[in-house]
Amino acid sequence: MRCLLFACLLLGSAQGWALDRFQVEGYALPNGLQLLLKPGSERGHVAIRLVVGVGFDDFACADKELPHLLEHLLFSGIDASGEGGLEQRMQALGGEWNAYTSNADTTFVIEAPARNQRKVLDLLLALLTHTRLDDRAVAAAKQVVEREDGGHYSHLQRWLDRQDLGHKASSQLAVELGLKCAERAEVGHLALTQLEQVRKDWYAPNNMTLIVVGDLDRLLPAYLERTYGALEPVEPREHRELPQIQGTAAVERTLINGWVGQSAQLHWLFPEPVLDQQHDATFDLLKDYLDWALYRQLRLERELSYGPWSDREVFGSVGFLSLNADLARDDLPQVRQVVEQLKADLLEHGLDPATFARLKQVAIDRQAWAVQGNSALADYYWSVLGDFDNGRFSDPAKRLQAVSLRQANLALRQLLQQPGYLRIEKPLLGDEQLLQLGGGLLALIVLGSLGGYLLRHRRKP
Repeated sequence: MRCLLFACLLLGSAQGWALDRFQVEGYALPNGLQLLLKPGSERGHVAIRLVVGVGFDDFACADKELPHLLEHLLFSGIDASGEGGLEQRMQALGGEWNAYTSNADTTFVIEAPARNQRKVLDLLLALLTHTRLDDRAVAAAKQVVEREDGGHYSHLQRWLDRQDLGHKASSQLAVELGLKCAERAEVGHLALTQLEQVRKDWYAPNNMTLIVVGDLDRLLPAYLERTYGALEPVEPREHRELPQIQGTAAVERTLINGWVGQSAQLHWLFPEPVLDQQHDATFDLLKDYLDWALYRQLRLERELSYGPWSDREVFGSVGFLSLNADLARDDLPQVRQVVEQLKADLLEHGLDPATFARLKQVAIDRQAWAVQGNSALADYYWSVLGDFDNGRFSDPAKRLQAVSLRQANLALRQLLQQPGYLRIEKPLLGDEQLLQLGGGLLALIVLGSLGGYLLRHRRKP
């Protein structure tokens, strides 16, 4: 009955339905697989996203690369033709694919012509169910993952990471606070049995969401129930709890970034207080406001930084909002004074109402063109899966509209009343310091040579 209803919707009201990107036909198959099907505006094309609910955060520090390694391993081949044969099959269907592992999930991303959408989904299903895992394929996948992560993890790199010298400012702070692993996860010790267990425990229909956006085949619902609906569910696994702040971090630190140079960066990071309502919308608007405030103060008025910015990042269960500036090494004291004064002014006077209203309207208007095309729409659904309820995603423009100036000011004061964590990134030596050091060494060499010469002549009879 559901297949018939969806086919009628496709034939009778696809054009009007597609205009509302927040309304989606979403339902679960009996085996637990979640389906999101959306007619798109682009003809002859479909965007497919298969989201598997397993990512880096589901494993301890030493084993965090397990889902990433398995992601690569699943492209190693479904028969004797191997990886090349698998890719040739996709090429023959006119499609292209890739996969990504994040902290929260592993997602297979496919772009394909609409005429072959069911054949492409057949190939994806074969990849999930028929890929043979063996030691040779594991060894090859390990080499690929190692190269993606920056090459061989040397003893020097490991030592630098342990000394908090191998991370950027926000990551270094997260390590100090116990929100992030101190060292890069390696793949050499990961075993075939571990990968097989990850596949068995997590690659199950009741831990997957299939998103298809575009020129949908009217038989697609029935096809999915017949094929993907035959996958066997498993007992759901519990996700690991995200880390909380466990350690203490210095309020201010200088981080060495390179050996010689005249550039530097300032980062002032503040943990985001948890708000009861419109948390993300409020801090998104505050980020936009701080972007403009830093730009106006540091670039337009004082020309101290070409591209200052604010940023939002999440480590474990804690979100951070940061004030950042790239600058010349010699301008560091002045930039620091300006940013500290900006913080003090915001705490004393709050947000400028006219500026806040203008930037809020820009953020609302941006939603009208923020998601364009089948692929962008599929990616959008992937990024906000947790927001789907009863056939609809919530409208971010309405969430932004609901944030009042009073709410934003309250959140801003809660944020900036904290001392935060100041991090300065700069090379070990400036250009002038290098010249002075070189001049000093040269002087020592000359004096040493002269002393040796005089000593030799004094000893002559």
